[in-house]
Amino acid sequence: MEQLDMFAPAPDYNKTIKINNGEYIYIPNFYGRIMANYYLQQFTNTIEWKQESMNMYGKQIPFPRLTAWYGENDKPYSFSGITLQPHPWTKELIEIKDKIDHKAQVKFNSVLLNRYRNGNDSISWHTDAEKELGKNPVIASVNFGAERKFQLKHMHTDEKIELNLKHGSLLIMKGELQHFWKHQVPKTKMKVEERINLTFRVIK
Repeated sequence: MEQLDMFAPAPDYNKTIKINNGEYIYIPNFYGRIMANYYLQQFTNTIEWKQESMNMYGKQIPFPRLTAWYGENDKPYSFSGITLQPHPWTKELIEIKDKIDHKAQVKFNSVLLNRYRNGNDSISWHTDAEKELGKNPVIASVNFGAERKFQLKHMHTDEKIELNLKHGSLLIMKGELQHFWKHQVPKTKMKVEERINLTFRVIK
């Protein structure tokens, strides 16, 4: 059984939640079920998914998820020892970007897509604080498919927050959050369907 009692539950408010060294907005129903189902199907079938790998102790270790990078053609993205070259925007990605741009009051120019095929797929503790994202980056994360736990942990105080990211939900992280908080989507032993997550960013 997963031990998650250490994580304080976070309120599902459609407004800015201020926390120690950061803030976020969580909107559980940013997209209704019909549109969320549509985008899940579109991205499952049309995105150019790839399983990247990273060098660890001299071995190439596959990421436990599929990824894709889309956006402006002069905005590559480097993380975990790899550099992704962007695919051009699709119609559906532009539709979502325009809606999130308006909500976040940010003009995003790139998006990283992650596809979690089952409960064994995950992403470990990390920050989105690469140099090309600049200081205090705003990260907008929209979720389609299976509900998964999203955990935040303060790097100095070990304070923890947990959100259940629902089908069609939007999470916006901003302020100093990426410089002080790590986040992850852990593995789960529960049987879960696929989840596709889009994290919109501004590459400087």
